[in-house]
Amino acid sequence: MSQRARRRLDRRATKERGGKEARQERPEASKATLYRLLFRVVLRRLPAETAHRVGFALIRVAGATGAAGLLGRWLGPRDPALRVRALGLEFPGPLGLAAGFDKDARATSGLGALGFGFVEVGTVTARAQPGNPRPRMFRLPADRALVNRMGFNNEGATAAAARLRGRRGRPGGRRRGRPVVGVNIGKTRAVPEAEAAQDYAASAQAVADVADYVVVNVSSPNTPGLRDLQAADRLRPVLVAVRAALDAGAGEGRRVPLLVKIAPDLTGPDVDAIADLAVELELDGIIATNTTTSRDGLASSAAEVAAAGAGGLSGPPLRGPALAVLQRLRARAGDRLVLIAAGGIQTPDDAWERLAAGATLVQAYTGFIYGGPLWPRRMHAGLARRARAAGPNGDWSREDG
Repeated sequence: MSQRARRRLDRRATKERGGKEARQERPEASKATLYRLLFRVVLRRLPAETAHRVGFALIRVAGATGAAGLLGRWLGPRDPALRVRALGLEFPGPLGLAAGFDKDARATSGLGALGFGFVEVGTVTARAQPGNPRPRMFRLPADRALVNRMGFNNEGATAAAARLRGRRGRPGGRRRGRPVVGVNIGKTRAVPEAEAAQDYAASAQAVADVADYVVVNVSSPNTPGLRDLQAADRLRPVLVAVRAALDAGAGEGRRVPLLVKIAPDLTGPDVDAIADLAVELELDGIIATNTTTSRDGLASSAAEVAAAGAGGLSGPPLRGPALAVLQRLRARAGDRLVLIAAGGIQTPDDAWERLAAGATLVQAYTGFIYGGPLWPRRMHAGLARRARAAGPNGDWSREDG
């Protein structure tokens, strides 16, 4: 065959592949449009926390029935290009759901069936607490953002652990039909800072035998004084106590990976200090980042922003600060820590940018709220295309941690 004929066949094959991908994407685009219409006409008219409860109830129902297995086969990541091994665990895809959506570990099966590669539950505290008064969650649609001041409302670490204990499969191993599940732990509001280490340790002890990994949350802006624990000298005793509690409660022969979640509002030297401490204490990783207290650069009107009030801002406005913290952590710690990127991830390009910047995994919350139930599938499909286009040198599916 002549080179001209071969090139002609190659062009035809490329065109056919492109047409096939376009045909596959058109139904997904139509479903995304339907969700946007539903959001605009119905969900947007409900208070944000009410809309969350409605959607969450549907996800719980799906996870509690035989539909979870069917949904998982349709929506779950199956492309080998998406697989990640990190923290000693196998992830079917790099996109996970950040803490805050499933506070009490009630819907891990349903969320896994929607296509998340992992689900982080919580934040849970050692004692049950109601959180802040309502309303405490607000939308800024012009920015596709959320403001929340939930305040760690949850039923307590022991209650969450009991639900997770009912799941089938051993923590740390691959279990058919459920995602990797991490547990995010925070400080009980009523506990003084002087007792913070013991309080975190109590939560860690409660979940040690059921969590695939544990995250120490010292970065929520909605518990007074919590962010002060990000100072290295105050953070050290918390992390040491949690590590000891996990080792005591995990069971013989098992080590629970431990990470810390930090804020996007830290100064550069503070980020460096946390990275150095994490390396020194042999933590497994850092999540970068939590929500921000900044309101800079918003498209929403001043009146809308004022009506939302205090709390953590999430969504696209967080993209720049979260990326900057991730890049600083990678420059400081290299590959000695597993970095999980969160904050402002809405599109496959956003996620790919974080992976290229040194993250091994990515998490999202607000993107899911605005993107709808098929959003995890679309995200993983987009990441798979980018991974294949990048070739072996662009593949993040390496072993970390």
